[in-house]
Amino acid sequence: PYYAHINQDLFLQAYLHSSDPNLVLFLDTCVASPTPHNSTAVTYDIIRNGCVRDSTYATYYSPHGHILRFKFKAFQFVWSNPVVYLRCELVVCRAYDYSSRCYQGCIHRPKREASS
Repeated sequence: PYYAHINQDLFLQAYLHSSDPNLVLFLDTCVASPTPHNSTAVTYDIIRNGCVRDSTYATYYSPHGHILRFKFKAFQFVWSNPVVYLRCELVVCRAYDYSSRCYQGCIHRPKREASS
């Protein structure tokens, strides 16, 4: 585990290990939760469907498309242990394929209605 103080900047980097220089990374979703399980009811979206949800989130320039850099401020869930788990979903695309998910950016998806 990595230990951080509340409001400390957390810098993250994702790296695609590939010999193909024509691949790029896109950060689609990053969700924090107080448990390591994906099915937890309590989550906090840092970025969802390419849309930034956390005001402290920022991206950093990388000269290579296969390296993705970003940051956000550390936080803690209220009424929870001090551990926060982060789960991120990245997409790999061909560089300059403007029809791919990597070039679509933020996608606002309507919430699903509860079935009756």
